[in-house]
Amino acid sequence: MQAAALVLPPLIALAVLAALIEPARPWLVLALVVVAVLGVPYLIVMPQWRYRVHRWENTDDAVYTAAGWLRQEWRVAPMSRIQTVDTVRGPLQRMFGLSSVTVTTASAAGPLRIDGLDHRVATELVDVLTATTQAVRGDAT
Repeated sequence: MQAAALVLPPLIALAVLAALIEPARPWLVLALVVVAVLGVPYLIVMPQWRYRVHRWENTDDAVYTAAGWLRQEWRVAPMSRIQTVDTVRGPLQRMFGLSSVTVTTASAAGPLRIDGLDHRVATELVDVLTATTQAVRGDAT
């Protein structure tokens, strides 16, 4: 979904401008071809790659995430360190029934993000994390 948000708006804008602006049409069509040649393979490869490298898991003790393209990162957030759990739904996410969950901890590395979840799964995850963190003793610092 993020790949489509990066590639489709420039393609559409260049196509519309090429249709409307006659003097600049050759350059706009050239730009459209370049964006298409680079963007279409990106649209095909990106979702498959993200599916292979991005993982998450929730247990009674912690939230685990794995992400990265070339530099892969495995992060663990113990339940006692979780401060907030947020859900984000942008316009494209709402269109496709998806959500992102952000788990904020006291870590200097920043929050854990779980992107591209089904909205129902994200809501259930937030409910489970909220209940679990409330039951775990600790001050989240």
